[in-house]
Amino acid sequence: MTATSNTPARDQDTAGQAARKALSHIRVLDLSRILAGPWCTQNLADLGADVIKVERPGSGDDTRGWGPPWIRDGAGQDTRDSTYYAAANRGKKSLTLDISTPEGQRIARDLAVQSDVVIENYKIGDLKRYGLDYESLRAINPRLVYCSITGYGQDGPSASKPGYDFVFQAIGGLMSITGERDDLPGGGPQKAGIAIADVITGMYATIAILAALNHRDVSGLGQYIDMALLDCIVALGGNQVTGYFATGKAPRRYGNAHASLVPYQVFTVADGEIVVAVGNDDQWQRYCAAIERPDLAADPRWHKVTGRIQGRDTLVPALARTMLDRSASDWLQRLESHGVPCGRINDYEQVFQDPQVVHRGLRVDIPRPANADIDGVVSTIASPLRLRDTPPRYDLPPPRLGDNTEAVLGTLLGYTARQIAELRERRIV
Repeated sequence: MTATSNTPARDQDTAGQAARKALSHIRVLDLSRILAGPWCTQNLADLGADVIKVERPGSGDDTRGWGPPWIRDGAGQDTRDSTYYAAANRGKKSLTLDISTPEGQRIARDLAVQSDVVIENYKIGDLKRYGLDYESLRAINPRLVYCSITGYGQDGPSASKPGYDFVFQAIGGLMSITGERDDLPGGGPQKAGIAIADVITGMYATIAILAALNHRDVSGLGQYIDMALLDCIVALGGNQVTGYFATGKAPRRYGNAHASLVPYQVFTVADGEIVVAVGNDDQWQRYCAAIERPDLAADPRWHKVTGRIQGRDTLVPALARTMLDRSASDWLQRLESHGVPCGRINDYEQVFQDPQVVHRGLRVDIPRPANADIDGVVSTIASPLRLRDTPPRYDLPPPRLGDNTEAVLGTLLGYTARQIAELRERRIV
């Protein structure tokens, strides 16, 4: 899938184009950085919102420097922006602004007056010192939806503590159920391979903001949203946690197996490994037919999932021996022909060679503007939000630092070129 670079809806879109963007009527002032906040605002930008990303002059979002790997220009040379930054910042306008200065604070407040949403992830109390907290901005824009993202939330005994994704995967319980069983080689707690606490918080924040905007249509008023990485990572474990609430027994690690389904795991086959996911009793019968084990299908111990869970230590070794008999391709063909969920274990190179992934257009190549000092294409992952009538659009690549400073100040706030030049000389923008 290739996207073309256009000016966002609020500036040039025709009425017909704007109608195809679900959030083309929404402006977002993005004071967030790193991942959770930017992930949220990228969701909003994909759906058409005009997102103004405020960054520190000279350095910008911390993640711009989190390389290698780096975004490459049209000549294949590394640029100054990391691919980590690119993954969460497409579709936005970059405004450099020093909000520690009175003039920078005034500009931010003026932008908040013209915005529908403000999102920030500063330490508790930091923005109040600058007059950019919710209460200060609500006084000048009562319709504002204001979302704060912190590690532990705005209150409670841990509210002032710092923390990163890794910390929340640990204290939020995820690592207690992730990793090989303690009685196996390599057993013990393991973090997920992505910053899942940040990503899931960004997704929950997106939902909260859209809910608040919907309520504003009824009430006429905005509201404050308190998002915490801890809350979100605990909520992510819902099905495991409710089991603990019912039994009083904390869930344990099962590695690549499943606590409530058998077989639902990785099997070693003649030439590698595959995943088999038997999700119900009917699939169990079809799985037994595919692997030509009518004896297991007929055994009353294994007819129901409860029996397979309770007897997994007897059943799984028998299945594992059978799965060694054939190659991955042979097993996958047999299992798929019997309607049994299964798959290869792909790395990301293999993922983007998968015919279904190619068909769904999950790679989005966004050209940088032809007149840019650094041209080229930025490759990102398509949004999974597939709205039929107002689908996501990828009009803008991740912005270079300060790309849109003149446009934002001039178009929205009426600053002249001379005034903007003076702000640059004083390093306010």
